[in-house]
Amino acid sequence: MTNSAPTYFEAQQWASFCLKTARVPSDNARFLLLGLTHFDQTQLLVHYRDTMPTALSTTYQAMVKRVAAGEPAQYVLGRAPFYGLELTVNSNVLIPRVETEELVDWVLSDAPATSACNVLDVGTGSGAIALALKHERPDWQIEGSDVADGALTVARQNARTLGLAVDFYQSDLLASVPATRFDVIVSNPPYIDHAEEPVMDASVLNYEPHGALFAANHGLALYERLAATVAPHLAAGGKLYLEFGYHQAAALRAIFEKAIPRATVTVRQDMAGHDRMLRVVNHE
Repeated sequence: MTNSAPTYFEAQQWASFCLKTARVPSDNARFLLLGLTHFDQTQLLVHYRDTMPTALSTTYQAMVKRVAAGEPAQYVLGRAPFYGLELTVNSNVLIPRVETEELVDWVLSDAPATSACNVLDVGTGSGAIALALKHERPDWQIEGSDVADGALTVARQNARTLGLAVDFYQSDLLASVPATRFDVIVSNPPYIDHAEEPVMDASVLNYEPHGALFAANHGLALYERLAATVAPHLAAGGKLYLEFGYHQAAALRAIFEKAIPRATVTVRQDMAGHDRMLRVVNHE
């Protein structure tokens, strides 16, 4: 970028070039600029030919350089979108993914909008699932749990910022969950096999928390623990919703059908046509 103060358009063009040269998706240039300025798309267009304030330009350049070096743009900005919400994120939590929004959609579409619902989000991380559900269904009683203190700090901060009444507490899966029977338990647990590390994106491996990514036994270990312990925490007719890796459907179906023989297990595809979600209905 030239020494003279750039316009917003020039700054974004420079950032796009830097990121493309670094083989990083160039749409991060706009994501960072919108997040830093708090403009929406229309406001950015209106200001495209305006000169950026010097301090803002300096901050933007520094952010772009961090992303070009491999750091996820969401961590650099400190925020990430999820289901219409803007969440604080840092290296204590995974960056919420679009695929997980589809899991939220499934939970919401299964339950009538007028129904009372008692929900637990296991392994809540940033609180993304729990907070999205509470935002869409304010009358639902929603709790979130996580084993990691750092993640719970982020989740509680997000709940306060968004003004959403969700209770968060520490638990290793269901080990310290209250004796409540839930209508819905939902979880996006760690499910990646360590054998997949050589083909994973470097920014994920280098920056996102490994404890929230990987699980033993080919990524199935936490599902096996859930299958062995979840039934007493589900109300009659209660439902467990899970996200999983695209190649794990057959193994997970077998795990839950064996552990809860009277349950109905349904696999659902994501928008890309991959098996990515599982629902277990408790017919106790």
